Amino acid sequence: MSGTLNKVMLIGHLGDEVKMHYFEGGGCVGRFPLATNETYTNKQTNERVTNTEWHNIVVRNKAAEICEKYLSKGDKVYIEGRLKTRKWQDDNGNERYSTEIQCTDFTFLTTKKESENNAINTAAQSPVAKDKPASKPAEDTNDDLPF
Repeated sequence: MSGTLNKVMLIGHLGDEVKMHYFEGGGCVGRFPLATNETYTNKQTNERVTNTEWHNIVVRNKAAEICEKYLSKGDKVYIEGRLKTRKWQDDNGNERYSTEIQCTDFTFLTTKKESENNAINTAAQSPVAKDKPASKPAEDTNDDLPF
């Protein structure tokens, strides 16, 4: 393969509101942190461990305005884009680097309220009764079907 690929796909929750920056030419940029989680069981302690990774998401122009309008902290979203590392100088003149996800596509998955309601509804549902009689299997009827 002679080409290269720079593609990122993430599903996570917004860590903050979308912060917008507008330019004189009419363009704009939206930025927000996205949290993804990895959960595993520690084999030595048998304890469940969750690690959270934070990603800096950058969305441009119309897509940024849509994100600002419809996304809020805690919402679950699918992000597709590419990695971009920026180099900049801080106030002390030190060189700093920042790695961001330049978003090219996104899909809203659930809002924070929907996620909370689903968790409450799941916890409130009673378990299926174990002593329910099993339904009778359908009887084999010979209907003279051609197949």
